[in-house]
Amino acid sequence: MGRHELRERIFKLLFRIEFNDISDMPEQVRLFFQDDDNEMSEKNAEYVEKKYEAVLAKKAELDKLISENMEKWDITRIGKVELSIMRLGVYEILFDDDIPVNVAMDEAIELAKEYGQDNSGAFVNAVLSKIAKGNEK
Repeated sequence: MGRHELRERIFKLLFRIEFNDISDMPEQVRLFFQDDDNEMSEKNAEYVEKKYEAVLAKKAELDKLISENMEKWDITRIGKVELSIMRLGVYEILFDDDIPVNVAMDEAIELAKEYGQDNSGAFVNAVLSKIAKGNEK
């Protein structure tokens, strides 16, 4: 399973946060991995869960950064798909040294184009670009 597919599964897990109480998320994670569409090797499942947990642990910090880097938008107005994708993208840009910034951005934009609304790719690109420029490594 390639990195894009793994990232897609992490996004899908993060998306569940928007519809479930945080106390229900361990059960949601268990159900996610039981789903036939999410069948993967133990190594890949471990990678997905570990990254999901890392993003979740920094959710408040990620949301603050996203909010501070949007013009004329409030984080509560962002679509749940776009917000979940941006959380993952910002996490990878700032905290995952194994992933180059341009790869994290490209992957987030592709996910936004695939799962978001018509202009989601451009919106995600604008916000992530601003965050990346403000936090160049």
